[in-house]
Amino acid sequence: MALVSSYAESLDLLSYVDPRIGNVSQFLVPTYPTFQQPNQMLRMFPIKGNYLSDEVEAFPLQVIHHREAGLFRMRVSLGPVTSEQWKQKMPIDHDLEVVHPWRYETTLIEDGITVAFAPGKKAAIYRVDFPKAQQKNILVEGTGSLRVETTGDHAFSMVEKSTYRSRSPAHTPVEMVVWCYGELTDREGRPAEGVRIFAEKSRLRIECSASAPGTVQLKYAVSYVSEEQARKNFEAELTVQNFGGLAAAARSAWEAELSKIQVGGGTTAQKRTFYTSLYRTLERMVDINEDGRYYSGYDQQVHTSDRPFYVDDWIWDTFRAHHPLRTILHPAQEEDMLQSYVEMSRQAGGWMPTFPGIAGNQPCMNCYHSAAIFLDAHRKGLKNVDLDAAYSGVRKNMTDGSWIPWRQGAPATELDRQMETLGFMPALHPGEKETEPFVDGFEKRQAVAVSLGRCYDAWVMSQWASDTGRKEDRDTFSAISSQYKKLWHPEQRLFMPKDAKGEWIDIDPKSAGGPGYRDYYDENNGWTYAWDVQHDIPGLMALLGGPQAMVERLDQLFREPLGMRRREFYVHGANSTGMVGQFSMGNEPSFHIPYLYNYCGAPWKTQQRTRFLLDVWFKDNIFGIPGDEDGGGMTAWAVFTAMGFYPVTPGEPVYAITSPVFSDVSIALPGGKAFRVSAPDSSARNKYIQRATLNGEPLDTPFITHAQIMAGGTLALELGEKPNRSWGVGFPKQ
Repeated sequence: MALVSSYAESLDLLSYVDPRIGNVSQFLVPTYPTFQQPNQMLRMFPIKGNYLSDEVEAFPLQVIHHREAGLFRMRVSLGPVTSEQWKQKMPIDHDLEVVHPWRYETTLIEDGITVAFAPGKKAAIYRVDFPKAQQKNILVEGTGSLRVETTGDHAFSMVEKSTYRSRSPAHTPVEMVVWCYGELTDREGRPAEGVRIFAEKSRLRIECSASAPGTVQLKYAVSYVSEEQARKNFEAELTVQNFGGLAAAARSAWEAELSKIQVGGGTTAQKRTFYTSLYRTLERMVDINEDGRYYSGYDQQVHTSDRPFYVDDWIWDTFRAHHPLRTILHPAQEEDMLQSYVEMSRQAGGWMPTFPGIAGNQPCMNCYHSAAIFLDAHRKGLKNVDLDAAYSGVRKNMTDGSWIPWRQGAPATELDRQMETLGFMPALHPGEKETEPFVDGFEKRQAVAVSLGRCYDAWVMSQWASDTGRKEDRDTFSAISSQYKKLWHPEQRLFMPKDAKGEWIDIDPKSAGGPGYRDYYDENNGWTYAWDVQHDIPGLMALLGGPQAMVERLDQLFREPLGMRRREFYVHGANSTGMVGQFSMGNEPSFHIPYLYNYCGAPWKTQQRTRFLLDVWFKDNIFGIPGDEDGGGMTAWAVFTAMGFYPVTPGEPVYAITSPVFSDVSIALPGGKAFRVSAPDSSARNKYIQRATLNGEPLDTPFITHAQIMAGGTLALELGEKPNRSWGVGFPKQ
């Protein structure tokens, strides 16, 4: 059989990428059609509600944080400039849009203006085609404090200051400064004729006369370092570059990244879902090193470094699949990302960030899961990271920091000390008044979720300490890692809350806890958190009563009814989307659950479940993402699962195998190697693994190691219509 690469060259992989997939959410936050180069600082998406909206509020020149509306907001209009034009929305026609990661174009249908965008790394170009014989306007205003200066007939500079407000009272708001330098040209890149630039308070007004050419290019660069650096970024990327050339360069950058995984077989819809998901995983983190310097929001200083400095990551979402995917596709880049975490920790007084944004850490969600990405890197052989410094930062988090949700990085409180004594976060009874003022009124204690997450993080540290000869830490953290058993309710067969006296709190684990079940769990109910013990699956299996009991309980999870009317469910369960029984495909703590059948002797059920979940919840249309995608957190699950394997326990260099969607998958690895998954009979009906070989040798367990993947070779799977219940009943090889 020919290798995938021999025929994939005839296919344009980029044609399968559609940033509009998931632009209408199942219930919560939609995806955003983000236009940028892979993992680069300059990015944009039009400010509007979602795909259903036919009005654009503004076209930003820069988006600082993932999925937040951008800065330097631009509008275009015709005729004399009025106060209304600064606020009016711009109607579009969806069918006239061109939407690619490397190029965007839309027509303002009522004015006949076409707006196109092409991204560079720290620079970009807007090309605006106006109707002729009318006054043409480009209007830019700030969201915070904006200062504008004209620097000639065709150039301008701007600086915007906005406040980055952390949701934790333990973190002082930080002022973020962004500089922008731009020039106005015609289509050929010559200084635009008939253009006048007006610097107004918090506004940039550009007027083009009725006799001016119809096309104006706004070429600009941004910087977090200085106005001078913005000019340097402009000179580096745009001095001789026009719109078409910049779009072509961005397209080539995406082609180089996406072609690292080539697939054969499957349907066009499956390829659209797969490559769009892969595109999503390449949005973040973003490199903000500008010509050897970068601004750090962790000490508000400009640093010199020849190494990339990556920010903008939501670790609660991305440690599960996003970072593990990078250890395969981009190990050197993953090293740079992890070293960026280390530098942030050094700059922030030793605290390891949890949600590292551009302007500083955002202590969102719960626990200290950044520990996992370092253990995962250590055990997968990533060397170019200061792991000793990383260990110190994570250890400080876990020994000195608070475990109260959305308060990570703040000093421990009396409630934290109480948890340390009890071995779990004590919960409040329904209606009981909160006694710890540091607990957020909306996010609550999340008592069970925090207790389980703390156990996983402690396991990570115990393993890391064991590997590096830190025996005292190994023993201390190992003891904590098993404390999840303190909350196991033998009758409910779930993890349930206890109060400060160690007494059970009687709640309905399907519905209790208020919005997002946050009194006791977090964004998911007790049925999801019943499986939140990735680090000790044999221990969980023992609590359930053995392998067969675990299989039956997993089956029950996917079949158990909501137990309430759907309208009642969405009052408190809004974060739980993509439901199948009590299983929530649309929320991260569920990702590993379908793979647990591999650990209890029924891997054919993993194959059945994962195929079903991909088919049902990951579609190639505007509704095609089952929950908050979170910049690669969710779509990395889809990429892994479609290829046929998944990292159940970040920190263990082992992947659970499932049925691949495609007949051929070829992953380009460092050093010119390739790892291939071959399943020539794969189809909607042929999804059950009959036999497997790895490089020609029989593979009898449904697991493969990271070392085996990175060595290159072929995992060959023979698929059939009916389950082979005798294949894959073994356990992971360490």
